[in-house]
Amino acid sequence: MASSLLALLDDITSILDDVSVLSKVAAKKTAGVLGDDLALNANQVSGMQADRELPVVWAVARGSFVNKAILVPAALAISAFAPWAVTPLLMVGGAFLCYEGFEKLAHRALHSRAEDEAHHQELARAVADPGVDLCAVEKDKIKGAIRTDFILSAEIIAITLGTVAESEFAVQLAVLSGIAVLMTIGVYGLVAAIVKLDDLGLYLSRRAASPARRIGDAILRAAPWLMKGLAVAGTAAMFLVGGAILVHGLPPLAHAIESFAHGVAAGAAGLLATLLHGVSGVVAGAIVLSAVTLARRLGGGKAPT
Repeated sequence: MASSLLALLDDITSILDDVSVLSKVAAKKTAGVLGDDLALNANQVSGMQADRELPVVWAVARGSFVNKAILVPAALAISAFAPWAVTPLLMVGGAFLCYEGFEKLAHRALHSRAEDEAHHQELARAVADPGVDLCAVEKDKIKGAIRTDFILSAEIIAITLGTVAESEFAVQLAVLSGIAVLMTIGVYGLVAAIVKLDDLGLYLSRRAASPARRIGDAILRAAPWLMKGLAVAGTAAMFLVGGAILVHGLPPLAHAIESFAHGVAAGAAGLLATLLHGVSGVVAGAIVLSAVTLARRLGGGKAPT
């Protein structure tokens, strides 16, 4: 009896160790998606009335939990009944990451800052217009954010599934569920904090104490740069993560990059390989965007801008 109990405890400890290690690996691999998810959701919520920002974030977070409640069982079913589909799904997710990142670069190249500012002002005027149904605008924003979250959540779950594909079912369930819950709480907790930064800065800037005013002014100046920094970091991470997924799904290319990196810079081979993954991601994004643009034009649709 005692030996059976010790064996059971040993099995549980082993599973927990596997869950811990694989969760860390999965979190690292999904960093690119998370950076983009964070920046994208913070941008989508910005522009709402101050007293509605947190309710909107909470509504999108609830939708994100529903998305993951659908995606996690689907991922487990794929792993159990169609394990051959894990790698193709990862490749599709990696290609989509690269496509989305390159589309952002193309947008910045094709649209001037004045055009983007004019678009932002148009949205701001629409929200300020008393004739506009703000409830409808808010619901549209929430629905759009939840749809976008579904795509990003699918990428996170697909990448995580690739990490635990060879593990036992219990480990897969624990890692997928843990990543789904922790990433949702982490992302939308940070989104809530980011969208209220300007309110905190404004509150502190109106305080009588001089240090508080200086801190508030600094927060107000830093908030726009934080959003820009998140967008840039998220885009770069999308190329790095998406490129790495595609490269590892193509063994000849993976071996070529590894050999080249070790041959050129033995001491910094890992860094060079990471940069080459990013370059591969940029190239893949350009190819996918060109294919999508051509397909839309041939089909009479509007090309992505």
